[in-house]
Amino acid sequence: MKILYGVVGEGMGHATRSRVVIDHLLQRGHAVSVVASDRAYPFLCKAFAGRDGFTAHEIHGLHLDYKDNVLNVGKSVLSNLTGAPLGIAQNMATYFDAALRRSDPQVVISDFESWAYFYGLNHWLPVLSIDNMQIINRCSPPPEITSDPSFQLAKAAVKVKLPHAWHYLVTTFFYPDVRKDRTTLVPPILRPAILAAKREPGDHVLVYQTGKNNPGLVPFLQRLPGKFRVYGLGREGEEQNVSLRPFSEQGFVDDLRTARAVVAGGGFSLMSECVHLGVPLYAVPIDGQYEQELNARYLTALGYGAWSRTFDEEKIAAFLGKLPAGSTYLPQDNGRTLSAVDALLGSL
Repeated sequence: MKILYGVVGEGMGHATRSRVVIDHLLQRGHAVSVVASDRAYPFLCKAFAGRDGFTAHEIHGLHLDYKDNVLNVGKSVLSNLTGAPLGIAQNMATYFDAALRRSDPQVVISDFESWAYFYGLNHWLPVLSIDNMQIINRCSPPPEITSDPSFQLAKAAVKVKLPHAWHYLVTTFFYPDVRKDRTTLVPPILRPAILAAKREPGDHVLVYQTGKNNPGLVPFLQRLPGKFRVYGLGREGEEQNVSLRPFSEQGFVDDLRTARAVVAGGGFSLMSECVHLGVPLYAVPIDGQYEQELNARYLTALGYGAWSRTFDEEKIAAFLGKLPAGSTYLPQDNGRTLSAVDALLGSL
């Protein structure tokens, strides 16, 4: 089957998840044409360089700006408006690209990416959505989880992202009631390095920061007891009890599987990896992204960790001083999720 696969480039969780699915599709003999933006494009090109059946096209995507773990709405809007004319021209060129048209896709898969979704609509192609975000719109979490007024705003935003797709596969480690048809909840899609990792708790705490613009993070950690290994600040070095680590997938996985705990945002990918490995997580969701807060609320409700809206020194110290007793989550590989993809494609 010929597949057009769209991957949103904001945040690497979409790209790492898509890499697993694309690899599976190629192994099954499908031809996959990827459209991706930002960091997802070079990441996937490098992952599948030289693979038969794989092609990739770069598109322009939206960019979000963060400062001190807060979404900077004004700067994000200005940045996207400034880049809109060039971005539209680039995406139109890709839309009419001869190579893409020769690929003649029969189905579209989208990981929260709109360009491929609209391509599918314009060519009367079935669109399969694979992401974790649609749980906000297509399920009914209990009132204690959705008590924040921001839930309705987030629900409206997700609802208009990929409406009326052929089917929605929603990756999740929590299972609220499904309220809409054509929706299937499946376990998180995990990269091979995580599936192969063996849990061996050590004495350090892994800290992951999604944005480099957080100058107060290191001084904050220096006031806490213990050793911290920090990823995501874009620099290296040792600063008292804080070790600033360079990017390395295997290095990160090793530090994750041996961490006594993790302090990070509320992003789904790292959170699901922590839940799978049984690593306690203290989540500080990015202010302005309710999906992350929803993840963090479930994390806490299920006993896998704790959360707060800010880096609260007293609360984090208390969490690290008395970690959760242990996860009751049953780890799963990608078999169930990828089988669901195969079944849906087979039904076409």
